[in-house]
Amino acid sequence: TPQPSLVMFAKSIKNDVELRGMRRCHVRDAAALCKYFLWLEDQHAAGHPVTEVTGAAQLAKFRAEGEHFVSLSFETISSVDSNAAIIHYNPNNGDQRPITADSMYLLDSGAQYLDGTTDVTRTMHFGTPSAKQKECFTRALKGHLALSNCVFPDHVTGQQLDVLARSALWQAGLDYNHGTGHGVGCFLNVHEGPHGISPRPNTNKLMAGAIVSNEPGYYEDGEFGIRIENLCYFKEVDTKYNTKRFLGMEDLTLVPIQKKLVDVELLTDAELDSLNAYHQRVLKEVSPMLANEERVLEWLKEACAPLNHVATGLSR
Repeated sequence: TPQPSLVMFAKSIKNDVELRGMRRCHVRDAAALCKYFLWLEDQHAAGHPVTEVTGAAQLAKFRAEGEHFVSLSFETISSVDSNAAIIHYNPNNGDQRPITADSMYLLDSGAQYLDGTTDVTRTMHFGTPSAKQKECFTRALKGHLALSNCVFPDHVTGQQLDVLARSALWQAGLDYNHGTGHGVGCFLNVHEGPHGISPRPNTNKLMAGAIVSNEPGYYEDGEFGIRIENLCYFKEVDTKYNTKRFLGMEDLTLVPIQKKLVDVELLTDAELDSLNAYHQRVLKEVSPMLANEERVLEWLKEACAPLNHVATGLSR
């Protein structure tokens, strides 16, 4: 079997300058997405129609306003309801379905900035999601959190970690037909090897400094699609006994996960604490970018407000 080149290995391990740039561009990218999600809510409230295509175009405008923006990192997957069940759906080749208040909306998008590359997926519902939609979303979220919080020896491969993202879905007889994570370059390819997280055999071990996506999901043909995607990087972590080198994951993506779609009763206390901690970090790091955008900042504060096991009346 051909082995990856030494260049691929060297490129996949980001230095301090590259990681610093990736952190910065993800904050700017998050601000653009917050503006877009508020804009969508405003259009619904005003009765102005938005389609998969016009929505993607508006998001591109918000991103282009950010510092160091160069281009989109791939064609935006802006998909509604049954279109979202098509994993690599292209809205420009579809029926340009409207994004309505009753829609389940999957948005997979990203950008190239001079200091880094982004790739993020969020699934939203602007009305009242069904119990099944909430359960499927929450099970995908449980897998996302399990992978985000895992600690593993540095000789582990992505194939060994993949089950962490699927276990909660498997418990309900659900699964998804794609890999859980791919490598990402820094102002380079949005899909980069040689590492990845997938059921497919891959002998390349996960190494500190490499960036990977964390994107479990669920797709119900003809109905809806769900995916939750953050970019993360591997870093060395301390353990209780420090018998050998262990790695963990640090999120780069800083975009709220819609609370309306979360069935909190399916989350453990530890999972709920992890989600709340993520949202508090999002609020802390993204809010300075929105200091002069009062309405967007208020949207972000509400989107990042803590959840608990008796929460009711969630709007976002």
